[in-house]
Amino acid sequence: MKLVRRMTAFAGVGLLALVLTACGDDGGGDTASPAPGATAGTPTTGPDAAVDQTHTEADTEFAQMMIVHHEGAIEMADLAIEKAGSDEVRTLAEGISAAQGPEIDTMTSWLQSWDEDTAPHHGGMEMDGMEMGGMSQEEVMAELESLSGQEFDRRFLELMIEHHRGAVEMAATELEDGQNPQARGLSEQIIEDQKAEISEMEELLSSD
Repeated sequence: MKLVRRMTAFAGVGLLALVLTACGDDGGGDTASPAPGATAGTPTTGPDAAVDQTHTEADTEFAQMMIVHHEGAIEMADLAIEKAGSDEVRTLAEGISAAQGPEIDTMTSWLQSWDEDTAPHHGGMEMDGMEMGGMSQEEVMAELESLSGQEFDRRFLELMIEHHRGAVEMAATELEDGQNPQARGLSEQIIEDQKAEISEMEELLSSD
């Protein structure tokens, strides 16, 4: 009986060693490598993710300008949460505000890690992506403040569609010119999300 117990114990130790060896093997498994500078348990997305330091002027400008663009969208959305005449428009605005706030935090963390200014330098992307039907952010907010009810809803949707189209253009420029993989990944997500929201807003307009 003692021999059986010893053999059983030996077999258990051997099995444990094989399991530990397999778990520690890093040669060709499916485990994804962490981002540069990441350690075990470090998130790969969001403001707490390890930041890939690869970046060009295009990546920097994208993050700087998209932060400003998102801040404008949140300003419009927060006003719609307060003034919208329909639950559908209010719900849409809540979703826009909730989604774009964390993206601002993420892009801010990139710029800080890259030792770049978080405030943009005025350039071509600002003119291409910021204006809505020839109106500045200040002009848009002034107009929306003057409206209420169904009139507010319609104008908010029209202007936010233009705003989203600007974001899609800016993200497409990043995909063409940028090199940072995280910025390019966010650009793809922005294009997907905001095109979907454009379709939703166009449906709301057509149902009026």
